[in-house]
Amino acid sequence: MTTATTIAAPASLCRTVPGPIGLLRLVSDGTAITELEMLDASPSDGDTGACPVLEQAIAELEEYFAGKRRKFDVPLKPKGTEFQQRVWTQLQGIPYGQTISYRELATRVGDPKAVRAVGMANGRNPIGLIIPCHRVIGADGSLVGYSGGLDRKKALLALEQGSGSLSTGTNGPGKS
Repeated sequence: MTTATTIAAPASLCRTVPGPIGLLRLVSDGTAITELEMLDASPSDGDTGACPVLEQAIAELEEYFAGKRRKFDVPLKPKGTEFQQRVWTQLQGIPYGQTISYRELATRVGDPKAVRAVGMANGRNPIGLIIPCHRVIGADGSLVGYSGGLDRKKALLALEQGSGSLSTGTNGPGKS
């Protein structure tokens, strides 16, 4: 008789930190960031630990908000379909301070007609900000569709397009 060996999935570690666009909840599997969520209120569950990857992500985010970082180096491991992964990979190729349309993103993914599918994948990005989905705008240049809220998208684009740094604090843009 053989016994099956069960390998436990790695525990998720999370930290919630204040930022100039509100609270940021970072989740890691211990080797990479798996989620970054922008919150309007404190989560009901608390932090579940620290690890070098979380500390690196927090330090890089602080540098980004201070206008001192343009590219993130922290390891990432977003969970999604093969198509979503392709979209998220293309998002990481959009240079700091620049924007592209959903149509351009669809073209870069290899299917110019997949604008809606690209928009859905963009909206399901589990590591927003670090995977810069905020750099995708409407074909007419309008700010559309950002899961973190349009006030945050506007603030992030303003930071990247030369307004310096975002002030620190726990309230996001338009919040009081």
